[in-house]
Parts: sequence; C-alpha cells; structure tokens
Amino acid sequence: MTSSDSSSGQLSNLPQLHRFVTGHNDSGKAIVQTDNDFQWQPYDNKNMAFSVVYTTSSMPADLNSNADLTTHDNLMSQKKLGLVNPNGTVIRCVDFAPGYSCAMHRTQSLDYGIVLEGEIEMLLDSGESHQMKRGDVAVQRATQHQWRNKSESEWARMMFVLQDIKPLTVGGKEMKEDLGDQGDLPASGT
Repeated sequence: MTSSDSSSGQLSNLPQLHRFVTGHNDSGKAIVQTDNDFQWQPYDNKNMAFSVVYTTSSMPADLNSNADLTTHDNLMSQKKLGLVNPNGTVIRCVDFAPGYSCAMHRTQSLDYGIVLEGEIEMLLDSGESHQMKRGDVAVQRATQHQWRNKSESEWARMMFVLQDIKPLTVGGKEMKEDLGDQGDLPASGT
C-alpha cells in the first residue's frame, strides 16, 4: 500500500486512484482526453474522504461537442454538489477511516455501492446489518442506511454511482433526503 498523498487531499494509506476520460479525435477515433489522479475532500474530522470522479446533469447524457465535460467542470467549480446531482448522476469514491461509522442517512437516488478495499458493514434503519467484502455490491434504493468500517487498523474504500430518481412515496409518506448528522455535506436539492 502507498502512503497518503497530501497534494491530492487523500487521507488514507490506500493506493491513489487515477481517472481516464475518453473522447474522440477529429477522425472519430477514441482517445484519452484527460487523465489525472483522484482529488479528495475530507469530511467528518478527516474520518472520511470523497473523490468525485465524474457527474452528468441530464438523462440521457449529452456527449455532443463535449457538453458533458463542460457541464461537469462547471458543476465542480461551483463547489455546491450534494450527494446527488439533480437530473443526473455522480460517481464518487469514498474512503472510510478505521473504526469509523458515517451517520444514518437517505439520499433521493438509486445507488450502486461497490466495496473496493477492506470490508464495510451496511446498517439499515430496520436494524438489519450486512457485512460486505471486496467486490460486494449494495443497490441502495433511497433507503435509510449507514456505512461502518469495523476494522480498527485498516481503511476501507467504496465506489458509488448515484442516479437521481423521481420522488419516492412509501405508505403514503414521501421519502425525502435525510443527511443525518453529516452537517458538513451540502444538500442535494432532491
């Protein structure tokens, strides 16, 4: 494992990740337009760090004339992205410190959460608890949930793809975004 990379904001000792964004040259051949290390943002007293890999702001995404690249860059420069991007998607990598539990929360989104490193416990507000190991996937369907790294010595890492959803009603009650005690996260506006 590598040591943390302070220039990228990475907190964990997990390997630094790299992003490759493809496109087309003037002849229509595939190229890599940009490649760079993940940039990390610490949260919750440096017990968790996020790296937003990419966003889209419409469904389906518009790749013509690099509209998606421009929209992503504009969104990121505003520094107001919540967990979910209204009418779009977010792919985000999250590192969890040893022994750390994030707050119980709900997003207005359909999320795919993949464990990349370590093990993560998924807790649901019903009291259910499930241990997830490398390669396991959680499909979060706007449910109240929490992530816990039960290791006292090793960081854990997950990759999340969040997709905005239509308002969800269960038992006559609208299920709204609830960020719990994660006050330093901006609301999504969903």
